[in-house]
Amino acid sequence: MSLKETSKYMSLILRHKPEVIGISLDEYGWVNVDELIEGIAKTQKFDMDILEEIVRTDEKQRYSFNEDKTKIRANQGHSVQVDVELEEKMPPEELWHGTGEKFVASIDEQGLIPKSRLYVHLSKDEETATKVGSRHGRPVLYIVSSGQMYRDGYKFYLSKNGVWLTKEVPVKYLKKI
Repeated sequence: MSLKETSKYMSLILRHKPEVIGISLDEYGWVNVDELIEGIAKTQKFDMDILEEIVRTDEKQRYSFNEDKTKIRANQGHSVQVDVELEEKMPPEELWHGTGEKFVASIDEQGLIPKSRLYVHLSKDEETATKVGSRHGRPVLYIVSSGQMYRDGYKFYLSKNGVWLTKEVPVKYLKKI
């Protein structure tokens, strides 16, 4: 497998299905590094050097080690219930959300909801939102009135890799571009 394919497999394990290699996440999403390596190494070449390279080179900075590199976790995007110890933050006045055309009708009706994830993911700028939306076909962008949401009592969190997270974004705080 290529490094990119291995990273995707690792993402599946650390965000959605740790059981595929017979491990489990703790309540904060951490797994033992040795168990992760042992589990992945059953089906492909995988060791600490490869793991460190994936973490170091991942464009989206999806993963974090603990201080002594005995544990690792995904920074966000989980579909399993974990507490990644997010710090509540005051967001900027506006954040962005990029999506594909096929989701627009649902968003225009329901707002942004986390679906299978724990949080709605928002971007700090138009460029990042466009990249995210492009993964789903032709991108459609929304500006989120995050400052007003915050003043209205909604909580926002900033993940370690710069993604803004919130539980939902009602339609009234969205402006389609």
